[in-house]
Order: sequence, then C-alpha cells, then structure tokens
Amino acid sequence: MKIKEYKINFINSLLPFYDEMEAESFFYLILENRHQLRRIDLAFDAGKEFSEAEISNWNFILEKLKTQIPIQYILGTTHFYGSEFIVDENVLIPRPETEELVDWIVKLNTKLSKKKDLKILDIGTGSGCIAISLAKNILNSAVFAVDVSEKALAVAEKNATLNKVTVTFLHKNILETNHLDQKFDIIVSNPPYVRNLEKAEIKPNVLENEPHLALFVPDNDPLIFYKKIAELAAANLNTNGQLFFEINQYLGKETQDLLESLGLKNIELRKDIYGNDRMIACNF
Repeated sequence: MKIKEYKINFINSLLPFYDEMEAESFFYLILENRHQLRRIDLAFDAGKEFSEAEISNWNFILEKLKTQIPIQYILGTTHFYGSEFIVDENVLIPRPETEELVDWIVKLNTKLSKKKDLKILDIGTGSGCIAISLAKNILNSAVFAVDVSEKALAVAEKNATLNKVTVTFLHKNILETNHLDQKFDIIVSNPPYVRNLEKAEIKPNVLENEPHLALFVPDNDPLIFYKKIAELAAANLNTNGQLFFEINQYLGKETQDLLESLGLKNIELRKDIYGNDRMIACNF
C-alpha cells in the first residue's frame, strides 16, 4: 500500500479519539521514528509504499493510540530542549513549559559558568530531562539529580548515557530528607503540584498513563514540596545561589508568598508561552 493511502486510513481511524491535526502529527512522528522519513521526503516520493510487515506494525501502534496511550510511550522516546530522551510509564513525558524553565536557567548561567564551576541539583528528576539538559548546555557544571522512584532513576541513567553527559543520580525521598550533604550554586525542581481537585482538567491519556507519584499533591497541602525544597535550599545554597521551580499555574501568588515567608529574595514569577504562571526563581 502506498504510504499516502495508508495515511488517510490512519487519520480517519483516529478521528473518534483525536482531532485531525493531532492525528496527522502522530502519523509524521511515527514515520520519522520508525522509518527516518520526514514530511518532505514523502512529498518528494508520493509513490513510496509500506510492506505488509510495516503495515502490521503501524496497525499495532494505531490500536494503542485508540486506547489513548501517549504516543511518546508507544515510541519509547521524545525530544526535549534539542535532545532525545527515553520515556516509559515510570516517568512523566517532558513538557514544553519545562523547556522554558531550562532555557531560563541556561541563559542566566552561561556567562557565569565560564568564570566558575557550578554545582547543580535537580530534585525530582524523573526522566532526567532537566538535569541532563543543564549538564549539556552549561559548561563547567557538576550536576546531581535525585528522585524517590528507583524505576525513574533507571530511565534517567539511560538518558544520561544516551546524551553522553555525566550526572550523579541519587535515590532519595526529599520529603524525608533533613539535610543535603553538600552545597550547590543552583537548585531546580519540577515537583508534583497538581491538586486532586484539578484531575477533571487533565486529559485521560495523561491521567490513565503517567505516574501519579510525579503529578499529584494533597488538596490541603499543595505546596508541600516547595516548602521542603526551599528549606533545604536555605541551608544548602552557596552565596548568591539560585533556586528555580516549575509551579502550578493556579498557585503562583501562593507560591510567591510562601517563598517570601521563608526569607527568599529577588523572587521572579514568570509566565509560560501560554500565558500561565509557570516558573519562579529566587535566592537567599
């Protein structure tokens, strides 16, 4: 069957579950991942065909998509800040908003890293996307990353190898940690921050597939991780050290107030590309 003909069948089969634009984007993601073919390649060779074995493989992926398993989990990889990352059901799929946080940190510290070595800690690393991206893009940096999930750390270690960077990964429950063993110039975290009351806003493919351990916090204590991490940062940041968070878009003011109450200064709250309060930076 010609690829362009299969494309029509593929998209039509997904229309009960996704809109046409999303279904088409899935098609081209799979085409590049499985066949190293881009949209332009197909345009130049409209007669290109799939073999029966290839169609069978595509149909297998198609059935998984119909159950709304995220395409990144089906393919086993995703891209983040210009690099490829392995992802599975043990880690969150990296989001564009988190790329914005990484970009903020990189731009603030590129010049500084040329003058001094920087020690960086990523708390709740998941796939390792933040820690690895910082290690790749900030020269003279020693990067450490912790997570409560050993399975997530196994994925993160594979990603560090894939991206040819050195990151020291540590198994640690940050809520049960009373002190860190060393001081850092940068501490960053994208901790769980979604309240249970917000579950109705989450797409089924996220709610039913991505790890709840990395997503949800109690409704009555939604800033539990921010408070704990800020307290640890107070004792473990070097002079002029920086603390960065990705935050719940509905709790920007509350997060800012919490950090102020803990003695943090130069607090900057930033919006993401969608206009939502999404990240915050400060120091002591």
